[in-house]
Amino acid sequence: MSASTLRRFLFEGLDIRGAFVQLGDAWQQMQAGRDYPAPVAQLLGETAAVTALIAGQLKQPGRLTLQLRGDGPIQLLVMDCNEALQMRGMARSNPVVLAAPVPELLGAHQGGQLLMSLDLPTARQPYQSFVPMVGDSIAQIFEHYLVQSEQQPSRLFCAADAQSAACLFLQKLPQADHHDADGWQRITQLADTVKPAELLTLDAESLLGRLFHEEIAARGIRIYDPQPVVYHCPEDWEKVRDMIRGLGRADAETIVAEHGEILIHDDICNRQYRFSAADVAALFDDDSRQSVH
Repeated sequence: MSASTLRRFLFEGLDIRGAFVQLGDAWQQMQAGRDYPAPVAQLLGETAAVTALIAGQLKQPGRLTLQLRGDGPIQLLVMDCNEALQMRGMARSNPVVLAAPVPELLGAHQGGQLLMSLDLPTARQPYQSFVPMVGDSIAQIFEHYLVQSEQQPSRLFCAADAQSAACLFLQKLPQADHHDADGWQRITQLADTVKPAELLTLDAESLLGRLFHEEIAARGIRIYDPQPVVYHCPEDWEKVRDMIRGLGRADAETIVAEHGEILIHDDICNRQYRFSAADVAALFDDDSRQSVH
């Protein structure tokens, strides 16, 4: 199972920066037990790779959540990643999803939206932005978002299959035209030749060398050390206990009486939490004893 990494790079003579994400083990772990239809897995994988790219730009501790919501066969793609590149995500879709154009799959033309939420410990509440889903692919949808939010020309090239997900990111920095007026056009024209198989199978040095050989030979490129990306979805029993406490003892016991247990499914981590009658009684009895003391 291949590793999952983020590699940043800089075309030193052009003032153009970029990054390349390849997800192997993290992507496979995220899909485990989900049985997503192929079109769903592809779009979720591409969204995962883009999320790692954007989260990799966080300059302080925080949590980035990206959601694509619409009324198509795929109703929801959600990804969650922190500054340490610990990520998790899920899709919600119809049981059968056939191949179709991305805007149709996501219901982009029926009011579909991209939501970005950034939760920083220093902020009182998360920063949120909503933008329409504009574009014919996951790459184009996020290109539109980045250009709107960062005010810098950006390009994304994404691919995903059952084993891997990847995304190549390029961004024109403010001084690029002063260094070389045609540099951005040359770099993006070369990047446009990339094939999905290259994104999914080549490491960063091989991919960049194949796409930009002459530019690198002429001006050089700085490729930074890889940053690991990991799937991170630990159990959180205390959070679930707090949910049950929030119901109150009477309502919790009513649910147990009707269903024999309380079963809570954590969608994003694909995990179930079960509480028997004895578990519920112990939970509230413990709280009662603590309140007395």
